[in-house]
Amino acid sequence: MSDPRATGGDRRAPVVLAFDTAGSACSVTVGCGQATLAGERREMRHGHAEALLPMIDRAMAAAALTPADINIVATSIGPGGFTGIRVGLAAAQGLALAARAELVGVTSFAAVAALVLEADTPILVALDSRREDFYVQVFAGDGSPLGPPAAILPEDLGQFVTDTVGNAKLRIAGDAADNAAATLADRDLTVIAGSEPDARGVLAATRRPGFATLARPLYLRPPDVSFAKARSRVGGAA
Repeated sequence: MSDPRATGGDRRAPVVLAFDTAGSACSVTVGCGQATLAGERREMRHGHAEALLPMIDRAMAAAALTPADINIVATSIGPGGFTGIRVGLAAAQGLALAARAELVGVTSFAAVAALVLEADTPILVALDSRREDFYVQVFAGDGSPLGPPAAILPEDLGQFVTDTVGNAKLRIAGDAADNAAATLADRDLTVIAGSEPDARGVLAATRRPGFATLARPLYLRPPDVSFAKARSRVGGAA
């Protein structure tokens, strides 16, 4: 087995391969204990299936690790792009099976929250739904969820937040944080820059009790699928 201590890890801690394909980027991180050993991120709306495995290979090589060294495979489970979520879950299941590693899932909300915790201030994680609404979830400053995730229209976001945390000061994170903040201009709030969903957050979530969950997709709406209309046969017969 390769020695994670060579790149700053704790050999007694599990080696975690984490990745995120649910959002508008493809990212990979390898960690051991509290150390991050290697990682890569590429912005993309599409093409996660082609990008992910080569990125994993490069990150593992940079960390001087082999698949046999992996103890945990962690992936984001959404919400986000339907195809990206399925790509991440399929890759995670295959890699965990091959490496005989534990398989865990992390919601995109938990992945964002894990990197921006602050004891006294609630966190609104707002994610890009690629539609008019926001994907949102509110966490206490210590990372405890204050309610379930939801898809909320901009005009309803203020009431959603008030119902959850009252008039408390609020921090907003996620790739839709700026747009969400614009609808909450009358509140005392801080926007956390650079807090888009990322494999670093997936890795951080595996270190916190209760953040990791089963590797099952989290969808807040059905996928956008259009079915072809049935063609009429010659003579008009169906």
